[in-house]
Amino acid sequence: MSKNRRATPVILQEGDIITRNTNFMNMPARAGGRQRKQADSFIWYLLLIALAIALIAVPASAGEIPNASALQNPVIVKVGVYMVDFNHFNVGEGTVDANYYLTLTSDTPLSINDVEIMNGHATSTDTILDTPHEKEYRIFATMTADPDLRLYPFDRHTLPVEIEPKFKNESEMVFVIDPANTALDPEADLPGWEFAGTRYAITNISYVENEIPYSRAVFDYGIRRDTASTVLKFFLPIMLIVIVSLSSLLMKVSSRLGLNASMFLAAVLIHWRVADAIPLVAYATFLDMFMIITYATLVMVLVSGILILKFTETKDTIRVERVYNWSLRIIPVISIMAYFLLFLVLVA
Repeated sequence: MSKNRRATPVILQEGDIITRNTNFMNMPARAGGRQRKQADSFIWYLLLIALAIALIAVPASAGEIPNASALQNPVIVKVGVYMVDFNHFNVGEGTVDANYYLTLTSDTPLSINDVEIMNGHATSTDTILDTPHEKEYRIFATMTADPDLRLYPFDRHTLPVEIEPKFKNESEMVFVIDPANTALDPEADLPGWEFAGTRYAITNISYVENEIPYSRAVFDYGIRRDTASTVLKFFLPIMLIVIVSLSSLLMKVSSRLGLNASMFLAAVLIHWRVADAIPLVAYATFLDMFMIITYATLVMVLVSGILILKFTETKDTIRVERVYNWSLRIIPVISIMAYFLLFLVLVA
């Protein structure tokens, strides 16, 4: 019995030692299990977060679908302008009064409040036709233009009518020309001018870099100054002055000097009167170049007359004959060639 009592503690101690050793050896395995549980929990948290983000993103993307549809299917609007007449074209201010019919046709309801005139303002607007999908207006407006006076008084200009959506860009509204309702009235008239063709086009205009452009309908009407009135009012008097001045080269008398001086003053007055009808510009016009040649011709004739008068007073007949012959041969040729080259530029 005493042995058993002694042995029992030994067994218990050994068993106790073995048990403790066994637990010590299993500790890493239990620690690895806790780490796996923590990793699994972290994965579940990530899945829950991803699910929440997906639930939030789906309604947002669903809300963007109408905009994507609008980008693919903008409203198509047919725009027509039937020009009845123009009045009071002011070259100096670049303005003209226009009278026309504006037609808007679309599959969706619209009105004149959805569009605007980009190069002018309407002074009067009357509704002619008012249906959900088609509108027609009678418009009296003051339009602006950009005069080009380089060929004045043979100048040509373009009188535009520019229509653009007031609020919607090209992704929401697109213009197309309505040929059935677009034309220039055969009886249209602009006093002092002749119509020189029409052009209708659609352009895209961006006001900020990299933004979606706006659709714009442009209706251009070309005009040119009446040729007959231009020749009669300006070129005929000037050419008569030049012809009279050149004819004086046939004279050897001193009185030709007074004739040429009076012709020169008459040319200056005509130039001043015609040039006063246009604004000051930063380039030389056809009129300026024409008058430069005219002044050069008149000055050459004046100088030849002064030389003849001088040599006549000194009784140097040889030099008188020399000046007379050379001026008669050279001045008309130089003048005619200069005028010819200038009018070639006009034709080109």
